[in-house]
Amino acid sequence: MRLPPTGLGCMSLSHAYGVPPSRDEGLTMLRAALDEGIGMLDTATLYGGGRNEELVGAAIAGRRDEVFLASKCGMASVDGVKVIDGRPDTLRAQVDASLSRLGVDYIDLYYLHRWDKKVPIGDSVGALAEMVAAGKIGAIGLSEVSVGRLREAQAITPIAAVQNEYSLWSRNAELGMLDATREDGVTLVAFSPVARGFLADAIKDPGQLDPKDIRRGMPRFQLEHWGANAALLSSWRELAAEAGCTPAQLALAWLLSRGDHVLPIPGTTSVAHLRENMAAADITVDGALLARAGVLIGTDTISGARYAPASAAEVDAETFEDAA
Repeated sequence: MRLPPTGLGCMSLSHAYGVPPSRDEGLTMLRAALDEGIGMLDTATLYGGGRNEELVGAAIAGRRDEVFLASKCGMASVDGVKVIDGRPDTLRAQVDASLSRLGVDYIDLYYLHRWDKKVPIGDSVGALAEMVAAGKIGAIGLSEVSVGRLREAQAITPIAAVQNEYSLWSRNAELGMLDATREDGVTLVAFSPVARGFLADAIKDPGQLDPKDIRRGMPRFQLEHWGANAALLSSWRELAAEAGCTPAQLALAWLLSRGDHVLPIPGTTSVAHLRENMAAADITVDGALLARAGVLIGTDTISGARYAPASAAEVDAETFEDAA
């Protein structure tokens, strides 16, 4: 399955980064994305406790044929608590619930949002393969997995995409997944491609973030690491100016240079930022400047872990700590 060249991560319209926009504002944003020709909308069972799927469903009503629709299962909000559950019966129920909330009879790409480490991944993707056979989903994806887990899943059923975090400041994909997906013809969908706003130069003081913003719990935005990371932004702004683009566009251009199989899905609540992000695909940046970007912002220069320990324990993707 060939995925579209552009995608929009919809999470922030309902979840995670402070107070989300109103439903009407979210609908306006999503309809504008369709009008602008965005190729993919990416949502999940988890986001907003199902509200994000409902929002996306309302936005695409009457326009289903204009969008490649991606959602996820295996991680949900249960009584306000995030629960990872990869049991086949759970996934079957979540597929049907996603279809209902989205108001569609099939979802183009459906991910296992997290591998439930208590359930063999073959059992989880086997249930999703049943949903492919039933015509409920078009293809299967995995999120935040390692190359080893991808190989286990591929032994059971074809995997069309892996959605892992990948950006200049999160290079875990370069520990094997970037090459593995290229070799296998699997799309590497890069979430948080502008580093949760950092590479868009959108965060001046993490202490001013909303109390419920998930970035407050991430080490790189906390006091002991933020100063070192923020010190890189002046040079980052200068590099973007030299490239003739915005900082966010430079971050996306760098990702797009990593391979034709890499698909960034930046999220935003702003139509202006949506257009800015989409324009990155048409920007030509000299390879030497992209290389300088990779030296300026990278594993050796960014301070702090990607996740706090509890969240890190939930993911399966390779880490630099394990590679050391």
